[in-house]
Amino acid sequence: MWSASVLQPDSVMRPLYSDAGSGIIFNLVGEVKIGNEALPEGVIMLPINKQAQNIVLASGAQLAGIRFHPAMGYGVLGQHYDKPTLLLPEQDHLYGLYQIYSELRMLKDNDRQIEALNLWAETNLGFTNLIPDSLEKALECIEQDEAPGQLSECIELSQRQIERLFKLWLGMTPKHYQRILRIKKAICFLRQHKNVNLADVSQQFGFSDQAHMTREFRTIACITPGQV
Repeated sequence: MWSASVLQPDSVMRPLYSDAGSGIIFNLVGEVKIGNEALPEGVIMLPINKQAQNIVLASGAQLAGIRFHPAMGYGVLGQHYDKPTLLLPEQDHLYGLYQIYSELRMLKDNDRQIEALNLWAETNLGFTNLIPDSLEKALECIEQDEAPGQLSECIELSQRQIERLFKLWLGMTPKHYQRILRIKKAICFLRQHKNVNLADVSQQFGFSDQAHMTREFRTIACITPGQV
């Protein structure tokens, strides 16, 4: 759960690095853009984040949101979105998203908005036993650097079944999920170690060499390792 507002006179731009997750944005007031997509006020359903984009918030913008871990969004919502999509009030059948949207608009304090979101989520969303055990185990194996092609050795499914499972729940292959996870870990490391040798970092995080790491950064994070 998160909440943000822009009080300064200038707009704010921040990178949204790929995390293989999805989410919901409550655009309460003001102009907001993700990439080239302008978000209208209302409840915005977000696609799975496979590649980094910038979010731009104009002065006076206020928004809050929910970020789902990989596969959790599909478990909660039962579908994927191809792009940021405005949920119309007449489509809001399951969770009363516009009810919490109206409440958030009346709360101007970020902490109170997060409290309201947490309470609403505890009441309306079920986060237990959402993901199949086999998928959860596969995600854990990749987190522990198991090769995607060897996942069938970790769980009692064929490689073909694993591929279908990932496509349904995450909208991507296990290999692509591993690439995103590897970049995410490398970015976190580089933020904490500014003067580290990049060749050593590429070896530490499983890239074939520094050039490979740089290509992957450009593809998924849309920056080079040196720009982190």
